[in-house]
Amino acid sequence: MLADFIHNFQANLFKPLILFFLLGFGIPLLKVPYQFPDALYKALTTYLLLAIGWHGGIELAQLRSSELLNAVGYITLGVLTNGLIGILAYGFLKKWACLRKIDCAAIAGYYGSVSAGTFVTAVGMLNSSGIAYNSYMPVMLAAMEIPGCFVALFLVSRLRNQKMDTLGNVPGEKGYRDDLVETKHTEHILSKKVLLEILLNPGLYLLFGGILIGIVAGMQGSNPEKGDYLLFVKLFQPLLSLFLLSVGMMASQHLKDLKNVGSCFYVFGLLGPNVFALIGVIMTFFYMRVTGHQVEQGSIVLFAVLCASASYIALPAIQQLAFPKASPTLPLATSLGLTFTYNVTIGIPVYQQMAQMICG
Repeated sequence: MLADFIHNFQANLFKPLILFFLLGFGIPLLKVPYQFPDALYKALTTYLLLAIGWHGGIELAQLRSSELLNAVGYITLGVLTNGLIGILAYGFLKKWACLRKIDCAAIAGYYGSVSAGTFVTAVGMLNSSGIAYNSYMPVMLAAMEIPGCFVALFLVSRLRNQKMDTLGNVPGEKGYRDDLVETKHTEHILSKKVLLEILLNPGLYLLFGGILIGIVAGMQGSNPEKGDYLLFVKLFQPLLSLFLLSVGMMASQHLKDLKNVGSCFYVFGLLGPNVFALIGVIMTFFYMRVTGHQVEQGSIVLFAVLCASASYIALPAIQQLAFPKASPTLPLATSLGLTFTYNVTIGIPVYQQMAQMICG
């Protein structure tokens, strides 16, 4: 088992994808005078979401009805699992991290959601290693983005019922002021504005749009000589490399936001993903035992990656709308600076080993 892990770790760590990430990570640390163009980062994010969705749609178009039913079951499991992970994250942070409860709720929401960047990195590694995964996994990515939004909204709603003030403090926390207690909620958890922000955020819209276009293209027949195939398949790896260069820079820049947090915060950001991934693998194991549906090894890896990852794209928009008094830096610092960095360098080989144990 140890030999297999070392082999997977070495094989993944020295892949060009990870080396590009490490290259970007070193730019702020070494104070290299370079700034990744913001417009290019947005263009790469758009492309990757569309490409993942398109490829998933192509494969979904070929599923039989029985396979589609299995896909719905596994995706439902993913949604429930990520909701559970968000609640567990809040319980740990509230007990052990010296943070305000509203900040704990915000971070829990980030971890109850997923990182599309981590997912596409794992997909790139699986493709280069020739490891198969089920075609519906891009739909899983989109579905598992949603639970964290509702977890954060639910937790913040409970805090407001505990007489949280307009600064985001609850009774017993430093700086709490009775005269500033909120008299009404800024946005209800099921308000039209919040629901539209969740379901129509740009990331989900592009991902689902790519899936639908891929389904249509799959029904028409996929041809390796067609332009869309060349665009979304042949260019995927090189453009993913540029994306990881930019995210490496972002992760390194956010590390400075962790200067004044306790050690429990670092433990959560670096070791928490392993616990969440293990929960995902165990849930998959029982799902396969109960339903008899055999999940591809690559899908187990991707499911573990999704459980272990944390959002840094969708949740900031929800936070700004529904609970703006939570810290804008701490959630991004832990999800991007700690968890994303850990997942793409060390975590994915660990989760791959977990999946091999289950498949065995």
